[in-house]
Amino acid sequence: MFRHVVLFTWSADATDEQKAAVPRRLAELPGIIPQIRSYVLGPDAGVSTDTCDFAVVADFDSAEDFLAYRDHPAHQAVIAESIKPILAGRAAVQYTVDA
Repeated sequence: MFRHVVLFTWSADATDEQKAAVPRRLAELPGIIPQIRSYVLGPDAGVSTDTCDFAVVADFDSAEDFLAYRDHPAHQAVIAESIKPILAGRAAVQYTVDA
């Protein structure tokens, strides 16, 4: 399995409406992009300081399937329309998960 983890930090001027649009739009992707095997996302729980605001953990059968997701027009639209306008910071990693 191939895992993609991304952490977002929102800009100080991001509205609650803008932040709410991100999980709503991302949650549509598993129904659109068949390469997604598992898709877990959510806002920071707020129990620690100095954390990111939102996380996505996505699993794929292969690196090629991840690339299909990464480059898919529906995914790119969510990034351009809902994430980038409120993005202050991003960190990501992809790695192989041994079964």
